[in-house]
Amino acid sequence: MTTSSEPEIDHDTVTGLTSATLAVGTATTATATGTATPAATPPAATPAGAATVGTTSGIGGTCGTASASASASASAEASTAGTAAGAEFKPLTIGPLEVWPPVVLAPMAGITNAPFRTLCREQSGGKGLYVSEMITTRALVERNAKTMQLIRFDPSEKPRSIQLYGVDPVTVGKAARMIAEENLADHIDLNFGCPVPKVTRKGGGSALPYKRNLLREILREAVGNAGALPVTMKMRKGIDDDHLTYLDAGRIGAEEGVSAIALHGRTAAQHYGGTADWSAIARLRESVPAEIPVLGNGDIWSAEDALRMMRETGCDGVVVGRGCLGRPWLFKDLVSIFEGEVDYARPAFADVARAMVRHAQLLGEWMGDESRGVVDFRKHVAWYTKGFSVGSELRVKLAMSSSLAELEEVLAQVEQTQLWPAGADGPRGRTSGNNRVVLPEGWLDDPYDCALPSLDAESDTSGG
Repeated sequence: MTTSSEPEIDHDTVTGLTSATLAVGTATTATATGTATPAATPPAATPAGAATVGTTSGIGGTCGTASASASASASAEASTAGTAAGAEFKPLTIGPLEVWPPVVLAPMAGITNAPFRTLCREQSGGKGLYVSEMITTRALVERNAKTMQLIRFDPSEKPRSIQLYGVDPVTVGKAARMIAEENLADHIDLNFGCPVPKVTRKGGGSALPYKRNLLREILREAVGNAGALPVTMKMRKGIDDDHLTYLDAGRIGAEEGVSAIALHGRTAAQHYGGTADWSAIARLRESVPAEIPVLGNGDIWSAEDALRMMRETGCDGVVVGRGCLGRPWLFKDLVSIFEGEVDYARPAFADVARAMVRHAQLLGEWMGDESRGVVDFRKHVAWYTKGFSVGSELRVKLAMSSSLAELEEVLAQVEQTQLWPAGADGPRGRTSGNNRVVLPEGWLDDPYDCALPSLDAESDTSGG
């Protein structure tokens, strides 16, 4: 479900992860079976005192700072829509799980690790569903040390959600059985949406649904071996406009018993360029049995975008990927708007700086090495600082920091009182498109041929 889901960034994995579980995170748990409030009586807003950015580890701060008249105006314009949304939508049902609001964090390779999931969950008060990075099934079955680190959840994470990537039905089945029997997660998502060349050239990711019978066998093995765990799938429209697969894939998924289907409204050739085709999400919703939720993904940059997607497509929930990069408080906004409120986070730079330090600190604790955590955090710098006046020299220093002290020192040199800038929202992450999709030789010759991709398509470097 979620795109890496398909990974929304790329599939270069976090290397050399070695140690401790994440020992932080105070958010409440996500809504479980029977606890979600029905649409007619929206769940209560996050109570006073719920965790916000910086409330753990002594960093302090909040992401609720208003950003002058522009933010007030935006909130006023959205208030009517927000109020209506509180009674308009219902919890997302995924097998025995009920998720409120109907919002899912998209798996993103090297991004949606335990520290980032913690930041997002805290902002939402523990509401929503947060999926792990993409995990390759062969690496999981072989108990690769790096992979076993990636699937370690903080005790506060409930429900626990793992996304699997695999091309061999037998191996996928073994991985699903392992997760179920060893109680490694509460939900399994399958990735059929990754557009990265090193994955598609081996027949994986968004290339795989073209092989209809292979897709069916993988889904059958996953669902059949997962026991009581719900299995969902995430995909793209197809390889390119001439080779669309999403309607067939949705039909096959429904026939094989998946609990939900998520669609990114782009083809593999588009990568993240152009505009997501939400009309495809609407067509999928119309073609899949009503009891199977359909989730939409693509171009959700704000809480208002989520409402608009659900209203325009009729989908049952949304999957948020690049929109939350450097913006974990987007999940606070999503809870607010789905619960009929308009209380959007518009942090000043001082609040953003505290969030950045805490993010880096959590990564260091999770990796067992402060320096490695700060180095891993570098890729987030541009996303957090987008729209703020930072200056090229300081941006370079931030991107070269190797300790928490150095990171804090450089951040302190930025004007802390800057209010939320008008240009801070909108697209983030990669936006390239119109790429030639690299496929195995002869891959398009027969859409029903069930020949397996090469074994190295499931190497432990292809996604976790």
